[in-house]
Amino acid sequence: MGAPHVVECVGLYTNTFFMKRSTMIATTLISAVTCLFMILSILFFPKMRIGRLTIDTYWPITLGGAAILMLCGLADPRAILAALTADTAVNPVKILVLFLSMTLLSVFLDELGFFRYLASCALKRARGGQVTLFLILYLLVSVLTVFTSNDVIILSFTPFICYFAKSAGISPMPYLAAEFVAANTWSMALVIGNPTNIYLATGAGIIFLDYLRVMLLPTLLAGTAAFVALFLLFRRKLTAPIEATCSTERIEDKPLFILGIAHLGACTVLLAVGSYIGLAMWLVSLCAVASLFICVLTVSLVRYLRHTGTAIFPRELRSCLAREPWQLAPFVLSMFVLIVALSEVGATDAIAELLGDAHPILAYGTVSFLASNLVNNIPMSVLFERVIPSGEVFSEAAVYATVIGSNLGAFMTPIGALAGIMFSALLAKQGVRFGYLDFLKIGVTVAIPTLAVALLGLSIVL
Repeated sequence: MGAPHVVECVGLYTNTFFMKRSTMIATTLISAVTCLFMILSILFFPKMRIGRLTIDTYWPITLGGAAILMLCGLADPRAILAALTADTAVNPVKILVLFLSMTLLSVFLDELGFFRYLASCALKRARGGQVTLFLILYLLVSVLTVFTSNDVIILSFTPFICYFAKSAGISPMPYLAAEFVAANTWSMALVIGNPTNIYLATGAGIIFLDYLRVMLLPTLLAGTAAFVALFLLFRRKLTAPIEATCSTERIEDKPLFILGIAHLGACTVLLAVGSYIGLAMWLVSLCAVASLFICVLTVSLVRYLRHTGTAIFPRELRSCLAREPWQLAPFVLSMFVLIVALSEVGATDAIAELLGDAHPILAYGTVSFLASNLVNNIPMSVLFERVIPSGEVFSEAAVYATVIGSNLGAFMTPIGALAGIMFSALLAKQGVRFGYLDFLKIGVTVAIPTLAVALLGLSIVL
């Protein structure tokens, strides 16, 4: 081989190397700036108004970042389209269908007053003692979160807690903290408890019951540790007597309630056994919602024919559609574009090398916990699903550790999860101040020990 040819080959290799490196730097920079502006929007400019329409600002920013990557040629549209249409469990469209469908089933029950009814029953049993009420509320939120989702519980219970605390003349802080911590701790128990669980578990091919088998002990240990930490943190505020003045809630429309609870129960059972009989989770949940809508519309039509003046399309369904977190769709899809672009330039491989493979539970659990509070837990999960390398034992440990980090990272700062964003927005409407420092206080005193106990439980199981 002649010297000129060698020089030409070296020059070509050098040019290719620098082109790849510059592409990686540009992609990483645009993605980082997008995440930074997303965080700033959540903290300082959470909503914007266009005419009568009010929208959250975080998702247009991530959508803009994804558009810039595609316009600059840093994100391959063919690779993105292939990922969005792929017949795999980790397809983000299928995951969104699953999460939004489960949310609709839960919100329907909330519209019928189910969660308010349970909360009022809990208040009756408090018998004037804040400690008893604190325990009952924590247990109630924990159980409901397991079978619904953390986001639904936050949406349902937060206004009720604010109303009750105001009418009873007590501080809402212990109960708001208990609600938020319980919802984001016990959401680890089932794969449907959090969209991050769904994404990470389905991406790793983990089925419903296998997930429960592994995550049951870490969730029990974390839930217990979180309660003890919360009680120690707020024990002084819980000593004052309480006079509950909330009226008893009732479920007025029992036929629709029976339909709602039956569909949610049947859907949960089918999700548990679906992986063994070849049923996809997203399809099960979608069919459950379709069946519920058909049944409710049928009941509504019968009522309309019998009683003039009743609506054919009932208020509960209209409210469900209005309360559904549709903005999650453009947010997840645009963040998915960012992650695909980072993966294509090798950034995810670089992160995997930094994390190493010596202690996957500690490394992935801790880093995912911290990363959730830098970029939000949903983008973090999309990123880590591609960061986690293959290999049965190592991959399983890393996946479950990341699930724990994505859930518990939610109560470190308000940007750790969408639940935190919704929680802050609801409290602002109620005139209750629960700021960044309040989150950090809970994060340091509750989240960190809870994370340590959860990872220890995972180490025992695996």
